[in-house]
Amino acid sequence: MATDAPPPKGGTDLSTAGPTTEQYVAMQNSPEFGQLRRSHRAFAIPLTIAFIAWYLLYVLLSNYAGGFMGTKLFGNINVALVFGLAQFLTTFLIAWFYSRHAATKLDPKAEAIKSRMEADV
Repeated sequence: MATDAPPPKGGTDLSTAGPTTEQYVAMQNSPEFGQLRRSHRAFAIPLTIAFIAWYLLYVLLSNYAGGFMGTKLFGNINVALVFGLAQFLTTFLIAWFYSRHAATKLDPKAEAIKSRMEADV
């Protein structure tokens, strides 16, 4: 049950009101918005699946391959510690990659959609 957004506080000046529900729905159904969603999903879904697989590999190796994970690489540093630290590294790398992807691919498209919506008001 969608309704138009209420006017902004400070008066009922319709010239400052945002787009209507119908305009939002029309934009949501537009090919331009669909392209924005596809661009986001094409990046986020594979990376999410890859990270979950990487994390589960770490957990499974920790549970079922104790000998391998306990292998000392140098000093008191073993494979499990290196894999554990790599989890943090990959988390930060994914955040950095997504930030770059959003800034170069998603944000310009989203800004164009937003500008068009605001211009139509």
